[in-house]
Amino acid sequence: MLTLPNLLTLSRIFAVPILVFLLWRPVPIDYAITFVLYCIVGLTDYFDGYVARAKGQISRLGQFLDPIADKIMIAAVLMMLISSRKENPIPEIAGLHIIAALVILLREIIVSGLREYLASLQISMPVSQLAKWKTTFQIIALGALILGGAVPLMPWVHSVGLVCLWVAATLTLITGWDYLRTGMRHFD
Repeated sequence: MLTLPNLLTLSRIFAVPILVFLLWRPVPIDYAITFVLYCIVGLTDYFDGYVARAKGQISRLGQFLDPIADKIMIAAVLMMLISSRKENPIPEIAGLHIIAALVILLREIIVSGLREYLASLQISMPVSQLAKWKTTFQIIALGALILGGAVPLMPWVHSVGLVCLWVAATLTLITGWDYLRTGMRHFD
């Protein structure tokens, strides 16, 4: 049960409160530390799947925890980045950009519910390649937005984060619709 891939996945979950704490005090050094931790967490996401497949250690626990770890991390970081505190030196997501964040969060909730419903019918819904790209753009977007807080004199980093956030939101809508359309075939 506690294989290396599962421990890597669990480490992502345990890193979320640390990420939240560091983003709570928005000063450049905290953003820099958060960015390093965020990158390490992102690498564990890659390596847990790689190790599980390479060593034949794919488990039901891992299949259950991996998407949850991703969603917890993405949701927590998004929420911290969209929080509107006056002391925040860079309002990462403001105005219309909050729509992209909401699209991402709402899709995750809807698809999770759909997966749970379909699982009760013993129907699996595999992750599509486009959904993997969506996750990649989400991770890059949030990383760039965090890094933008660490290097406020380089506003292009923040801009890259926002562009990737909108690409992720667009892919989120497309993949969310695909999953919903597929799942609707199994509704009564």
